[in-house]
Amino acid sequence: MDTLDRSIFKAYDIRGIVDRNLGPDVVRAVGLAVGTRVRAAGGNQAVIGRDGRLSGPTLSAALAEGLRDAGVDVIDIGMVTTPVVYYGTFELGTGSGVAVTGSHNPPEYNGLKMVVGGDAIHGEAITRLGEDIAAARLSPVPAAQRGSLRQESLTERYIARIAGDIRLARGMKIAIDCGNGVAGAIAPALYRALGCEVTELFCEVDGTFPNHHPDPAHPENLQDLIACLRETDCEIGLAFDGDGDRLGVVTRSGSIIFPDRQLMLLADEVLARNPGGTIIYDVKCTRNLAGYVRARGGVPMMSRTGHSLVKARLKETGAPLAGEMSGHIFYKDRWYGFDDGLYAGARLLEILSRHTDPGAVLEALPDSPTTPELQLRCAEGEHFKLVEAIRRTARFEGATEVIDIDGVRVEYPDGFGLARASNTTPVVVLRFEAETGAALARIQTQFRQAILAVKPDAQLPF
Repeated sequence: MDTLDRSIFKAYDIRGIVDRNLGPDVVRAVGLAVGTRVRAAGGNQAVIGRDGRLSGPTLSAALAEGLRDAGVDVIDIGMVTTPVVYYGTFELGTGSGVAVTGSHNPPEYNGLKMVVGGDAIHGEAITRLGEDIAAARLSPVPAAQRGSLRQESLTERYIARIAGDIRLARGMKIAIDCGNGVAGAIAPALYRALGCEVTELFCEVDGTFPNHHPDPAHPENLQDLIACLRETDCEIGLAFDGDGDRLGVVTRSGSIIFPDRQLMLLADEVLARNPGGTIIYDVKCTRNLAGYVRARGGVPMMSRTGHSLVKARLKETGAPLAGEMSGHIFYKDRWYGFDDGLYAGARLLEILSRHTDPGAVLEALPDSPTTPELQLRCAEGEHFKLVEAIRRTARFEGATEVIDIDGVRVEYPDGFGLARASNTTPVVVLRFEAETGAALARIQTQFRQAILAVKPDAQLPF
């Protein structure tokens, strides 16, 4: 195997550039390491699946070989969304699974999202995978004990599971934009099974992503969906990321309902049946969310960003619902506790189908002048040092609280600003919100000064 690039072992998944630092040899070694942990956790089976990236078949085959080297029987469910892999760990009773996915990253990326013994592995557990591989601590089992391999399809069972759970009050006309990601292989059939009339945008799976980037967190990737709603009689638009675990929503008026506002409506419905329930949200979410949850008898809880980290928090607390600003929505209520953009979209439609004007319901949710997720691009590894330097040196005049559980979130009486290092790409993620435009500008000015003080050449996105 080529020299192992330890930078691919991120906080909550493995992510790299194909044939630069993430090739078949590396993925096979990861499979052996993960399989060893599956066995240590008392398991002997794992589900694997892959998204629609061009490198997926090769890397998925290498992953299967590595898992089998560890003595783990592999069930390959083919090209599916990442949530279908998670679903497979429950439906097939394996408790463990790996999705080969680059998520929302550019076409040259790929990666692995891993569940072992019912837990999404993250943090030090992922770091130790890299350490074990680099130190060559792991050995394949004898040939006679090698794991088996079989193919199985779960897509129809997954769709039937959701269709059996969701009850729309009426048929709806919706538009869906899959950005040529793997959600396009499942979402149209799913929403039609729920009784929707579906207009499809970019639902042909194409790992080159020829139309726009499959990342609904960025408004530029939602413009085609907005145009579709303007030109048709569709009531609402749903967008998904490259592996289908994140949801974006737009209304007929062209409004983007960011996930932290979606979470308000979803929480309202969940808390009606789970009084006093905890609603978990990440550091990027609106400050309006906590008050909204409290007003409905719920307990708001802020978390670090990261799908594996939020899932772990969900499991620890028993919360029925969690969400991230990036679009990951985690339902434990009537579902399994993992993030699934398609299922979250179905639950949202269940609520909206009770209303004649879904857009008005969404647009009436509390809102403030805000920015989407902004990105300050850095050299590899530089973004972590930059955020730490801001945390150590910056002084924010008028701030009421500085929250450092994940980056630097500065609370003011009239807004907040955030700078945190992404765990997937070398960027500093920035977000700002305030009660007025003037307050937003003031907070951005303070962050601009704080960033430029430690990185004078920063090309700021605001």
